[in-house]
Amino acid sequence: MRVFVTGASGFVGSAIVKELLQAGHQVLGMVRSDQAAGALIQAGAEAHPGNLNDPDSLIAGAASCDAVIHTAFNHDFSRFKANCEDDRKVIETLGKALAGSQRPLLITSGVGVLRSDRLVTELDEPPGSDLVPRAATEEAAQAAAGEGVNTYIVRLPPSVHGAGDHGFVPMVMGMAREQKVSAYIGEGANRWPAVHRLDAAILYRLVVEKQPQQRVYHAVAEEGIPFRDIASVIGQRLQLPTESRTGADAEAHFGWFHHFAAMDCPASAAQSMVTLGWTPEQPGLIAELASGVYD
Repeated sequence: MRVFVTGASGFVGSAIVKELLQAGHQVLGMVRSDQAAGALIQAGAEAHPGNLNDPDSLIAGAASCDAVIHTAFNHDFSRFKANCEDDRKVIETLGKALAGSQRPLLITSGVGVLRSDRLVTELDEPPGSDLVPRAATEEAAQAAAGEGVNTYIVRLPPSVHGAGDHGFVPMVMGMAREQKVSAYIGEGANRWPAVHRLDAAILYRLVVEKQPQQRVYHAVAEEGIPFRDIASVIGQRLQLPTESRTGADAEAHFGWFHHFAAMDCPASAAQSMVTLGWTPEQPGLIAELASGVYD
């Protein structure tokens, strides 16, 4: 199978590319720079110059492949809502390229878009994008499905971890270094689900290969790690005190990240595991932090 991957040089996308190649598939990866193209070619894939703001490059890449995996997203949180609406447009474009065929389109969402006071599952649906901007991605996927596109949604947890991670956990560590304390909010009982990037990559591959009837998947290896535990092991690694912060003190410590540091979104992947035969095997988040991978 020949698979078009957006964000092919990214943290998650590059793991998916490697996983697909090892399984014997061909990969066409969209890249924005010559450096990224060179790395992709060296890995054994083909490079497709383009970017998310170039509909023609998106259409050309999708049209030449048997499946599309969309992982690219602009993580500039200063214009988060605009980035979410841009993602809606990208999915609409990819959907048009695949319309009238059974070629699958896998889009990437997050379990954090779901709002509940319980363990969420693949059956849960996010509120509208007027309340949760990132839900625009799933709205676009559902719209494409309504047009007959063979669409799948893969939800990632707040922490997709592993060597080379530049996401939420390194941000939390950076704040700890700057503030000279590793902090959590209140009792720190809010839970973050997590998955290793290599385990997540396997899930994407299995969806492409099996194309089951189930349409939504959770790439979640650990259902919910108390944020206090994450902060504690960060404090140990950085040799800093671990302390609770509340109110204005919490906002001062975490800044714009306060919402994410307080996020409580435990998530199940039980149905994904049954449907795909997916069994995560990589180390958990706490084990990786304790091993020094993030130091």
